Amino acid sequence: MHLYNLTLQRATGITHAVHGNFSGSKMQEILVSRGKSLELLRPDPNTGKVHTLYTVEVFGIVRSLMAFRLTGGTKDYIVVGSDSGRIVILEYIPAKNVLEKVHQETFGKSGCRRIVPGQHLAIDPKGRAVMIGAIEKQKLVYIMNRDAEARLTISSPLEAHKSNTLVYHTVGVDVGFENPMFACLEIDYEEADTDPSGEAAHKTQQTLTFYELDLGLNHVVRKYSEPLEEHANFLVSVPGGNDGPSGVLICSENYLTYKNLGDQHDIRCPIPRRRNDLDDPERGMIFVCSATHKTKSMFFFLAQTEQGDIFKITLETDEDMVTEIKLKYFDTVPVAAAMCVLKTGFLFVAADYLYQIAHLGDDDDEPEFSSAMPLEEGDTFFFAPRPLRNLVLVDELDSLSPILACQVADLANEDTPQLYMLCGRGPRSTVRVLRHGLEVSEMAVSELPGNPNAVWTVKRRADEEFDAYIIVSFVNATLVLSIGETVEEVTDSGFLGTTPTLSCSALGEEALMQIYPDGIRHIRADKRINEWKTPGKKTIVKCAVNQRQVVIALTGGELVYFEMDPTGQLNEYTERKEMPSEAVCMALANVPAGEQRSRFLAVGLADNTVRIISLDPSDCLSPLSMQALPAAPESLCIVEMGAGDTGPDGEPGKQGILYLNIGLQNGVLLRTVLDQVTGDLADTRTRYLGSRPVKLFRIHMQGSEAVLAMSSRSWLSYYYQNRFHLTPLSYESLEYASGFSSEQCPEGIVAISTNTLRILALEKLGAVFNQVSFPVDFTPRKFVIHTESAHLIITETEHNAYTEETKKQRRIQMAEEMQEAAGEEEQELAREMAEAFLNEDLPENTFSAPKAGPGMWASVIRLLDPVEGKTEQCVKLDQNEAALSIALCKFSNQPESQQFVVVGVAKDYQLNPRQVGGGSLYTYRLNADCTNMELVHKTSLDEVPTAICSFQGRLLVGVGRMLRLYDMGKKKMLRKCENKKATLIPGGSESLVYTTLSGTVGVLVPFTSHEDQDFFQHLEMHMRSENPPLCGRDHLSFRSYYYPVKTAKYTYVYCRQNVLDGDLCEQFNSIDLAKQKSIADDLDRTPSEVSKKLEDIRTRYAF
Repeated sequence: MHLYNLTLQRATGITHAVHGNFSGSKMQEILVSRGKSLELLRPDPNTGKVHTLYTVEVFGIVRSLMAFRLTGGTKDYIVVGSDSGRIVILEYIPAKNVLEKVHQETFGKSGCRRIVPGQHLAIDPKGRAVMIGAIEKQKLVYIMNRDAEARLTISSPLEAHKSNTLVYHTVGVDVGFENPMFACLEIDYEEADTDPSGEAAHKTQQTLTFYELDLGLNHVVRKYSEPLEEHANFLVSVPGGNDGPSGVLICSENYLTYKNLGDQHDIRCPIPRRRNDLDDPERGMIFVCSATHKTKSMFFFLAQTEQGDIFKITLETDEDMVTEIKLKYFDTVPVAAAMCVLKTGFLFVAADYLYQIAHLGDDDDEPEFSSAMPLEEGDTFFFAPRPLRNLVLVDELDSLSPILACQVADLANEDTPQLYMLCGRGPRSTVRVLRHGLEVSEMAVSELPGNPNAVWTVKRRADEEFDAYIIVSFVNATLVLSIGETVEEVTDSGFLGTTPTLSCSALGEEALMQIYPDGIRHIRADKRINEWKTPGKKTIVKCAVNQRQVVIALTGGELVYFEMDPTGQLNEYTERKEMPSEAVCMALANVPAGEQRSRFLAVGLADNTVRIISLDPSDCLSPLSMQALPAAPESLCIVEMGAGDTGPDGEPGKQGILYLNIGLQNGVLLRTVLDQVTGDLADTRTRYLGSRPVKLFRIHMQGSEAVLAMSSRSWLSYYYQNRFHLTPLSYESLEYASGFSSEQCPEGIVAISTNTLRILALEKLGAVFNQVSFPVDFTPRKFVIHTESAHLIITETEHNAYTEETKKQRRIQMAEEMQEAAGEEEQELAREMAEAFLNEDLPENTFSAPKAGPGMWASVIRLLDPVEGKTEQCVKLDQNEAALSIALCKFSNQPESQQFVVVGVAKDYQLNPRQVGGGSLYTYRLNADCTNMELVHKTSLDEVPTAICSFQGRLLVGVGRMLRLYDMGKKKMLRKCENKKATLIPGGSESLVYTTLSGTVGVLVPFTSHEDQDFFQHLEMHMRSENPPLCGRDHLSFRSYYYPVKTAKYTYVYCRQNVLDGDLCEQFNSIDLAKQKSIADDLDRTPSEVSKKLEDIRTRYAF
């Protein structure tokens, strides 16, 4: 069987983050790597909301990432170290919205190898050179420069290798415009390697080594090396030249040290610890990441400890000599992989949070710690953590990483199944429910005096930014609301309020128009009103309007066409068009920029056809093309999609394509390409949306046209990041909608649902799922679904953790020790401090849980209603009991309706070296509605029960290396001698759903014919050669990390057995049109046919 891999949700765990002006504008962007993909983010400088500009799969593992700027430049480039054995420099091109490869230099073998560079990157702060280093031995330096056309150039590599040396971290030292300098944390293991006793390994010291790039002689020298007292984990470069004293800060266990070349003395300061911390006091404290903020007049560092506490670090200097390190507790946020301080005053924490820096922490009463303060060796400073004071959370990115378990089920009875996931670790763990759909923000809901049937918004003038009126039509009246600070009814707008309305819109520069069953009302800017009345007893049944044109259909199928002249007058075309049957829907495209009119009218007729009619003066109202439909049409909408932005110099972007969207009465949406020259219809795509007739509405999303489609569920069709998206809205069903723009909601939707008017916003375009998350206490490991009640039974297990009961006991013990340690005069103060300590309640999801030490475990078993998010019961296990497996069972010797929960538990389990005090099977009796379970008995085992499942009325258990079968006994279990397929969409085919630790959700789908398999195999092959991965990795070898397949007698080629890469195939839609045509020609297809095949295989199984 051949399978096709589709990624539904890209990885969400951030491994690296850098910031800079990548677009060349004044805007600050953040580039993050998520394992094997790169994503460019831009925080809105006013609201702080983070928007994704561009995401790309690199088909390689990103090992390191740095931003740099050439001296005197205004734009930042990106250097990527990966498993490709190449250094790659990328540039963001905003006009095309792509990352382009500027340079790619090969230096070694592919793969994450110890001696192949790529793990460490360091940039000279002036942008003159980059060092790329391996974990062991090899370091290469490349010189960066410009050529005569101001293009970036890169030199041949200069070696800075040292054998028998392990590298922990490298940074570029800021030395101004002197020879570039790099600092490395290294260990020389040569002696330890040759000493069989192991003593040399214990005595080996880490060294700080400086490497200098001599620009004159064009080679790298090892300038200076010095052993370190404590083991360090990373370095921070200190601004130099005219900006500061230069040198590095060494972050090591329990200490922060400043070092520099020359006469500078070492300055050493202990890392402050939390006062009355429940952590093991013998455990060392380290910084895990840092960010530097530099202005013309000052600089400071923010460094985060492994508990999440951020310290502001400043250096006191005396004539370029550092005299003192000062640390001040700043705030506590979740532990991050990286931090970035943006010039716009934001702090990006690469645990998916963006904060506004409200205060710099200079004027508060927080104590400041200094290296100059006298302390005994081994002593440290203490501080009290507190809620945020200097930072304000402005945005949070949804992250699923790590996903520990996942099941697909429709527990909420919504027809479309949901994905139930166990995510996160420690106190930040969650149970998440993922639904296919866009998240909808409800901005306002207002009740109306009846049930309306339509709603529109209009601007007073075409050049105004925001809408002025909301017009609501009822069966026999029209309500006009003005938009301002509040939304209020107005009566002097010129709209006729005593009739239902068929359409409202702005006409020309500053006029408004209302179409109602008996005529057309043209409202001029000076409130003059021109009216056109229907002839005889005829009425208007349907209409289509844009900025300059109006077409109406009268009863009997007669079309009347109006066009606005240069004076603003609406003129009727001399002839009318008789249609062969009643018009049931009509649509006009917007007038293209710089033109007088839209050239095409689409009309849907009762004879199950849609016809394109010309509005060009040379052949006005003559038919151009026709398409037969499988059912009666309900609604039409013409939009232009796929247009590129204009370039920085005003050059035009990519031209968009006109699409005719056809909503049918049987709930199907058709999307057809409308040829902008001939009016021909081609390349029809089909999608079933729901059980009700499909109504279509044109709105604006991110400055481009989009279509809102309403059936039994509402859907949004839009073009985003070089591909089409058709995504349902995770919201109740709507009946009619229009675009809405106000100061508070620039790109919103105004919609009606029964008797309410709703203003909605869609902010997370590109997202496939929206999520609901429920916090849990510890890392959730496994879960089972009780199908009768739709409840989840979850095991949560944490290593290096205390149970709630043990924490409480430790707090009481520490409070007693406080009072005992105090003298007689301090007893009252000590009692107050002990009481405050006992009542302290800092949320562990922000301030982290105390680390109990290796071999310490805490576990709970939770009964959860995932629809309501309600915990029905939480069974807490004793300290050092680890729940490792779970199963829901029925036993043949028990009543048929009775279900049991069996949990496999390890006692006193040490991971390294592995030791275990035995295992147990805890058997619980579950009630019928899964709200309560009671312990029946415990069965002791001699090893750890790592896997359990129900098997033919008994229990199958993996105990250590044995597989045992148990039956239910009165006092204990009696010893007797998965891949799961899922359907993701209603009526869809089955597929294998998988999730990864980094937060990816994907499916493996089977091909239904040899023809399809052959087509995608050839498409994948062409894409490999025409669109090689961005970071230089060979696609075939990357996707084949784990399966070497013998293809000839002595030849091994790494290839995935019978799995084709949909992620690579889908990049076909984003490559150059010339390349698309070349590949399509080789496949004997057109580009649109290839694109249709890609869309069909995705929508057949997923979304």
